[in-house]
Amino acid sequence: MTSLTRPRLDASLKAGRVEPLYLLAGCETYLRDAAARKITDTALAGTLLREFNESSFSLLSDSATAAISVAQQLPMMSERIVVRIRDFAKLREADEEVIIRYLNAPSPSSVVIFIADDLDKRKKLTRTLLSTCTVIDFAAVKDAEAKAWARNRLKDLKTSADDRVLSEIVRLVGTDLQTLNSELEKLAAAVIDTHTITMQLVDDLISHSRELSNFELGDQLIAGDRPRALTTLHHLVEDNVAPVMLIGLIASNYHRLALAKELMKQGRRDEAGRLVYGSYEKKDAFFNTLQRRDANAIARDIKLIADADLAIKTSLAGGGPKGARLQLEMLICALGS
Repeated sequence: MTSLTRPRLDASLKAGRVEPLYLLAGCETYLRDAAARKITDTALAGTLLREFNESSFSLLSDSATAAISVAQQLPMMSERIVVRIRDFAKLREADEEVIIRYLNAPSPSSVVIFIADDLDKRKKLTRTLLSTCTVIDFAAVKDAEAKAWARNRLKDLKTSADDRVLSEIVRLVGTDLQTLNSELEKLAAAVIDTHTITMQLVDDLISHSRELSNFELGDQLIAGDRPRALTTLHHLVEDNVAPVMLIGLIASNYHRLALAKELMKQGRRDEAGRLVYGSYEKKDAFFNTLQRRDANAIARDIKLIADADLAIKTSLAGGGPKGARLQLEMLICALGS
């Protein structure tokens, strides 16, 4: 297996080096999708007929055979073709074998990018992907990295915020960069005249909804208080908080819970405690939840959140906000059950 860090991938692409097989895995979708675009752009640099040499497949709706058939085609007036393949976690064994055969003998003129939120390392396909692909991990970022990223993103938006304001934005929004990017763009649009984000503006635009989401909704879900969580959800939906943003906030809370569980297992209670914001009462409630829930149950809940995330994005792509709300309601009823 060849593993690259995100900076090493950037350096490799900047030098024009492109591998035939990539595996981009992890829950940080913003950086993961940006990496897929960079790989594609580098592989197809100078290509005139890009639309004939670039394809994407979701194996929830497309067949593995169709995706691999495209990967085996010759480029059209280009050095390479690029094929992106996602949603391959629940394939039948016969479809997995189609992909495995290609992984063991990839086309030299194709770049195939496999994209996944998580991987089941017990499966033969996963083991083959890890042994044949250049692997880049996109784990959830920590507060410091999210804050640094936000500062750079604001520069792109020709907007500034001081260190205290940036810390507050990350505290309220969380570290999911897709969600954070949406909030930064909203804030930047609001200060198009001054180009400076103030603490008052953060409080006016995102504090109420985000505090409810991060603290009330998150605390209620982790505590298993589903009736109150549903009430809070309905309030947020009526307040026009985007379903994709809500699922990101829920995921952030459960990833925090999983990380704290692992730190507790290693005897690092102080580090786990730093993952909890707010009063001592909240810390006590958080640790009580950690003691009640085992790691397998937390992992199951994170899988439920990932499935709901995909269902919500599929529903919204089809123009169905009511379907997205229903998915959130079903998720809240399922979490911790």
